[in-house]
Amino acid sequence: MLTAAEIRSRFLQFFAQQGHAVLPSAPLVPENDPTVLFTTAGMHPLVPYLLGQLHPLGKRLASSQKCVRTGDIDEVGDTRHLTFFEMLGNWSLGDYGKREAITWTFAFLTEELGIAPEKLYPTVWQGDEHAPRDDEAIAIWKEVFRGVGIEAKVDVPLAEGGRIFGLTDNWWGPAGATGPCGPDTEVYVDVGREDLMLTDEAGMPDFESGRLLEIWNNVFMQYRKEEDGSLSLLPALQVDTGMGLERITGFLQQAPDVFGTDLFLPILASLKEHTGSTEDTALRIAADHLRAAVFLIGDGVLPSNKAQGYVLRRLIRRAVLHLGAAGTEWIAPVVTSIVDVYAGAYPELREQWPSTAEALTVEVSKFQKTVDRGRKEIEKHQTLTGTDAFNLYQSYGFPLELTKEYARSKGIQFDEAEFDQAFQEHQEKSRTASAGEFASGLADHSDMTVRYHTATHLLHQALRDVLGEHVVQKGSNLNADRLRFDFAHPEKMTDQEIATVERLVNEKIQAGLVVIREEKATQQAFSEGFIGAFGHKYPEVVSTYDIGGWSREICTGPHVANTADLQAFTFKIAKEEASSSGVRRIKGVLETK
Repeated sequence: MLTAAEIRSRFLQFFAQQGHAVLPSAPLVPENDPTVLFTTAGMHPLVPYLLGQLHPLGKRLASSQKCVRTGDIDEVGDTRHLTFFEMLGNWSLGDYGKREAITWTFAFLTEELGIAPEKLYPTVWQGDEHAPRDDEAIAIWKEVFRGVGIEAKVDVPLAEGGRIFGLTDNWWGPAGATGPCGPDTEVYVDVGREDLMLTDEAGMPDFESGRLLEIWNNVFMQYRKEEDGSLSLLPALQVDTGMGLERITGFLQQAPDVFGTDLFLPILASLKEHTGSTEDTALRIAADHLRAAVFLIGDGVLPSNKAQGYVLRRLIRRAVLHLGAAGTEWIAPVVTSIVDVYAGAYPELREQWPSTAEALTVEVSKFQKTVDRGRKEIEKHQTLTGTDAFNLYQSYGFPLELTKEYARSKGIQFDEAEFDQAFQEHQEKSRTASAGEFASGLADHSDMTVRYHTATHLLHQALRDVLGEHVVQKGSNLNADRLRFDFAHPEKMTDQEIATVERLVNEKIQAGLVVIREEKATQQAFSEGFIGAFGHKYPEVVSTYDIGGWSREICTGPHVANTADLQAFTFKIAKEEASSSGVRRIKGVLETK
């Protein structure tokens, strides 16, 4: 039985043998994509290259990318939903096409992982009025199955040899209103559970019962959606594939679900031993949330009331509430169990263990005091309206279940329907507020966003000149209206320091500095004075940007060709404030002259 570590290693080795450069996992907080809070897929760090920029390591890439998604956070604890997961992926940047992608998918699953070919059922794009059925993918799938003695028929019942099926949802993108998109082909595996339906009444595969598990997706970005809704062919096909490590591990280890794998069992055992919790769903939620928390803290996120820090705080609080654990003594051994599972692939977690455990301890201790205050607040009520309960949820992080339990124990009447209404209104406001900023998974590469990206580099170097070389980037977020830059600095900037930084940035803009992009060996780039993101793991070759010999950074881009492109604007620091302990935040704008 393969371990998760062996599956990850075999995947990367297999694609390295096919000429792919293996990339280290990018941070969970995207470096140059303001449209999402977290890296949610393996393709996110590769967006500039999928859009045409040359990658320093070539046209064939592979990685195991750590990801965080919280859209289904309330579903965590069932058999398959997670907030943190790893995505195994391989990419072709205008190099190979569908034949290679599908052939390698089949070869890896059947030869490297030992899955019987007759257990596999691929789906393809069925076609519509905008794009035809993906007959090319169908022909390739039929060929690879024929190679192992299986005559795979299309869109017929399984009893008649049906194995390849066209579906209307086998289409990816575009992430926004326009952009790259195309058909995909997904691979399902029969998990073999006799208690679940393999086919429907017509003998066609039942993709909803759970008997067929999706394990791999190959996306073929061959079109661009235009503003009028039409599709045009891209100059070159881009291949983007993904396979969830947890999901394939669960299947290969014959686990009942992802929580029964070697990625979770040691963590669950530690939680049970050190917290005394025995409720399965609670333990699963805590294991998932704390695993995500360890990785987020490792990538520099700290609990707060904004953006990534708010999500981290919510994850920690949900874990604590479901565990019902008192004190903080359980934190260190649980963090150790998580680190032990992942240190082989992510050795930095071992080095970060003390600071991670400390950050969790501080947050859990703070939250436990908050919960005590919330309990006292409940006890003030003779009756508890739904609005009161929602305010407890919003102010103290009290989940509905805990409020109901306390109300029941104190004999307090409670209007649950009113709570539901207030909660739904809150969710709708949150969705509306975030729709613009986090609308897609692709970065905005408009002219203004590119200018702001270049201005961020100028700001970074100006801060180092004015405040000192201890200034390192701790995070950034930009769009077409402003930049936000987090940096290490122990104290509030003075008015004079702010004015000096502004003057420096504007001087460099007016100087018309040439922006030079070069590919360099990582160690060479550092030895030549290029700076990178603190704690970031870089591949062997990186893209560097030199702005007039003054600002020199490792970065994926994109940037303007010359700072003269910003001369119609004046850079202004609109706000300077604390972001977290030892970290300051600047909001900067380019004002039209």
